[in-house]
Amino acid sequence: MKAMILAAGRGERMRPLTDNCPKPLLSVGGKPLIVRHIERLAAAGIVELVINHAHLGHMLEASLGNGSALGVRIQWSPEPPGALETAGGIRQALQFLGNAPFIVVNGDIYCEANFAPLAQIAAQLSPNGDRAHLLLINNPEHNPNGDFAYINGRARSEETPRLTFSGIAAYHPALFAELEAGKPARLAPVLRNAMNQNRVSAEHYRGRWVDVGTPERLAQLDEWLKRG
Repeated sequence: MKAMILAAGRGERMRPLTDNCPKPLLSVGGKPLIVRHIERLAAAGIVELVINHAHLGHMLEASLGNGSALGVRIQWSPEPPGALETAGGIRQALQFLGNAPFIVVNGDIYCEANFAPLAQIAAQLSPNGDRAHLLLINNPEHNPNGDFAYINGRARSEETPRLTFSGIAAYHPALFAELEAGKPARLAPVLRNAMNQNRVSAEHYRGRWVDVGTPERLAQLDEWLKRG
């Protein structure tokens, strides 16, 4: 099983911190966000990783290299200035991810989810069945209306009430097959289209999760982790 970490975003809300540092390399509790993801993936036996980048991508590559120091193998998927949005970035990286289902993690979140059960679910995805499985969370203050409904283990695009998409999911490559490589594409429309075909399962994750989207939330998470 392979996993992709999304690390191409500019991190505008995190400026000036991200003017000279890619957002996933920002440190919380003495460790970069992206390293925490890599360690959790490796602990679940997922060591084949793909990481995309655009803004200050050379710093990511210089910091992580081929991943050997962390016990993983990293392939890099560079994107043009401005990046390709989430779905476009995943489509671009399919050349490295291959034809089997894979896990995707946003590089700018903190989450304590166990990736091993997600990998087991991912293995069941198929072109003719479910093409995605999402981890949904309780709506944080900055996203009170949520993203998708959660009904009987399925993600729905229109129903309410809604939960928030965590940025962690398993996908089958077929979900992105109709996208053109090298072109920007947002993820939400792709997922909503699959939901309308009843091809997206989901689970309600209730563990620790933080969208590290502002300097204030970064500082709060850093303090929480330092307190242990």
